[in-house]
Amino acid sequence: MALGSNLGDSLAILQGAIAALAATADITVQACSSAYKTAPVGPPQPDYWNACALITTQLSPEALLAVLLKIEAGFGRIRQERWGPRLLDLDLLLFGQQIWHSSTLQVPHPRMNERAFVLAPLAEIAADWIEPISGQTVAELLQQVDRSGVQPTAWQFEIDN
Repeated sequence: MALGSNLGDSLAILQGAIAALAATADITVQACSSAYKTAPVGPPQPDYWNACALITTQLSPEALLAVLLKIEAGFGRIRQERWGPRLLDLDLLLFGQQIWHSSTLQVPHPRMNERAFVLAPLAEIAADWIEPISGQTVAELLQQVDRSGVQPTAWQFEIDN
């Protein structure tokens, strides 16, 4: 899954979101990438802080999405402008090798293969994971996108399951 923030104390918000995930029944945070500072996509706004986390769960994709939306709301996320600034954005990228399409959720995430700010942190923790539609690994997908504007940092998130 992907995490992003560009409003408020973004690194603290992302750390809080990881803690909230780890504190949720039926979710275990297995790994978390370091933080990446990234140029925004969309309207003019501050740079983002992005990361990816690898989780395990027995929840269905729809139930996991509900948890993610609840965590976003808990951090004050209000959906106003598409691709606009936000306190917290949690995206379900992959769900094992499942392909899932419903009125509220698409897995794999429909734009993840185009986004270096997703693929760079994801490659840090799951480089060999195969995206089920393209059949390519995350590392291969990362090689195909423009990585300018995506800066890795030394910031590490704590995982406390």
